[in-house]
Amino acid sequence: MPTIHLTTFIAAPANIVFDLSRHVSVHKEAHAPYKTDAVAGTRFGLLEKGETITWKSYHLFKERLQRIKIVEMIKPEMYVEVQLQGDLTMLRHEHHFKPIDNGMLMIDLLTYEFPYGQFGRLFNAVYFNQYMEKYLQQKIALIKNYAETDRWKKLLVR
Repeated sequence: MPTIHLTTFIAAPANIVFDLSRHVSVHKEAHAPYKTDAVAGTRFGLLEKGETITWKSYHLFKERLQRIKIVEMIKPEMYVEVQLQGDLTMLRHEHHFKPIDNGMLMIDLLTYEFPYGQFGRLFNAVYFNQYMEKYLQQKIALIKNYAETDRWKKLLVR
């Protein structure tokens, strides 16, 4: 199964980055080009352990629905989301947050399985893996922007 591993330095406290990463509005804004919207489950605010959210978005010329559940969470160190329903055979996204002296490291581990057997493996190797990495990097860039400026204060009450 393919795994995408991204590590990002962010000059902000880990607890702020942790909350931004699980905020529904941040996800929607980062993926606005895909017309992403929360259509069921927790549709606003911060996702918590045990909660589900169903995302509607447009990828590869088609409307897609993906139901996600937060299955594990240790605040503000990590959380894990898994796909309950969607186009992929399997998806598991681990989010880790490690404080360091001048900020923190956000580590994303996304493991997934693309359907359609040998054709799916070829499509993944040629296109889909890079597509997913770009998709993740869009959200990471927005989280970094919010966290390293005062923008986070518009979403998070401290």
